[in-house]
Amino acid sequence: MYFFLCNLSFFDICCTSITLPKLLDVSLTLNRHISAVGCFTQVYFFMMSLCEEFLLLTLMAYDRYVAICHPLHYSIIMNRRRCILMVTGTSIIGFLEPVTHTVLLSHFSYCGTKEINHFFCDLSALLKLSCSSTSLVDLLSYILAMLIMLPCFLLTLTSYVYIISAILRIRSSEGRRKAFSTCSSHLSIVILFYVTLTGLYIRPTSTQSVDQNKIYALLYNVLIPLFNPVIYSLKNRQVKEAIGRFFNRKRFPQAQNIFHVGKSAIN
Repeated sequence: MYFFLCNLSFFDICCTSITLPKLLDVSLTLNRHISAVGCFTQVYFFMMSLCEEFLLLTLMAYDRYVAICHPLHYSIIMNRRRCILMVTGTSIIGFLEPVTHTVLLSHFSYCGTKEINHFFCDLSALLKLSCSSTSLVDLLSYILAMLIMLPCFLLTLTSYVYIISAILRIRSSEGRRKAFSTCSSHLSIVILFYVTLTGLYIRPTSTQSVDQNKIYALLYNVLIPLFNPVIYSLKNRQVKEAIGRFFNRKRFPQAQNIFHVGKSAIN
């Protein structure tokens, strides 16, 4: 689990590093210009991080499935070599998936205004600026969605169907609580991830607006990377104990001082 979390954290950092520095530059210096190479680079790495998160969350759902449904075989099935191979495979897919989109975008003609109606170089915003036919990119997007995103969603859904059915078969309430706590953090992130991306990309075109797309994109770029470490950290007992000690010191600072004075006097 922690091996997958490290990789998820890495791509969260990549996701925020792709879009937010330029957004801060625009906000602070009002420098709204970006080169064509920089824009296409932003498109590539944003799509790459999006694909990587889809695949990693699917692997983590399978990891939770094995941990709950086959706990005695967990160390055998999810051994280190297999985990490295799975993450390497997802990395290769993530690096290759946006290549065709980026190459096609770089060969399009862009006429009229060159102003991108977005806070970063989003694929949909660039397609609206193009004078060339975008049907090939649209078709490619649907094909890749069917080959990558739909299987990821179905595998995650299937994993949780088995997980929930296994939890419900546990007789003791304490056992059910422990089993559910094993996957509650990941389930929270999955729901947040899919709800945000559904609002951003999978809504019907007739209901989409540029301003709403900006809001959903901001939530995806900022909210999910912000919540990931918070949700996973609050599950950790040591982190919760440290937070409890911190707030106790804030609530009873005088009691802390009295304790230390008494301890010094005794010594």
